[in-house]
Amino acid sequence: MKSEIVLEVIPREAKEKLNVLRAKGSIPAVYYGRKQASTPVSVSAVEFSKVLKKAGESTVVTLKTKEGPLDSLIYDVDVDPVTGVPRHADFYVFEKGQKIKVKIPLEFSGVSPAVKDLGAVLVKVLREVEVEATPKDLPHVLHIDISSLVAFDSQILAKDIKLQTGVTLATKPDEVVASVYEPKEEVVEEVPVDLSAIEVEKKGKEPKEGEEGAEAAPAAGEKAAAKPAEKK
Repeated sequence: MKSEIVLEVIPREAKEKLNVLRAKGSIPAVYYGRKQASTPVSVSAVEFSKVLKKAGESTVVTLKTKEGPLDSLIYDVDVDPVTGVPRHADFYVFEKGQKIKVKIPLEFSGVSPAVKDLGAVLVKVLREVEVEATPKDLPHVLHIDISSLVAFDSQILAKDIKLQTGVTLATKPDEVVASVYEPKEEVVEEVPVDLSAIEVEKKGKEPKEGEEGAEAAPAAGEKAAAKPAEKK
């Protein structure tokens, strides 16, 4: 049985300065519903952070108000882009017995034989699925056991997820949740090198004057000395 999550809310004047409210350790919030008027309130920043971590957006939070308890879901949270600290929250108050659609996060566990024994690659396609249920029946998280992925191209579909009584799947049943595939090795084509062309090029290169291997030209006097003496 789920433990109840309770958060105290304090009535807030709409004209109240929000920076002053936050400086006091609270954050502005509002709750509303199909038959519930929009009501501005404030909540403890510390307590709200604890509730958000525990409940997320798929677990019932009971708002403790002066008019009595109200069952709600955290509908939206505005977070400071720099600090990551929540600075405003919306709560959706629902009626008893009312069914709602909510996206539930997936938590993967187990070991895939295809990955362990065959070297397959695991792909987690979905991180959450949408379900329909009364808020009291909503699961906080859905567990996905990947041990059923035993061969290449094995898949887990949305319809394979085990849901508790009172919870129905709203996501398309044939949506792929996770799969494995055989890794493909990239074939690198090697261009053959024409060694004969390189050899011909080397042989055809003439050494220039001054380069190593070039013969020095004889001086003018040496040319004359090399000629045989003419007979008179």
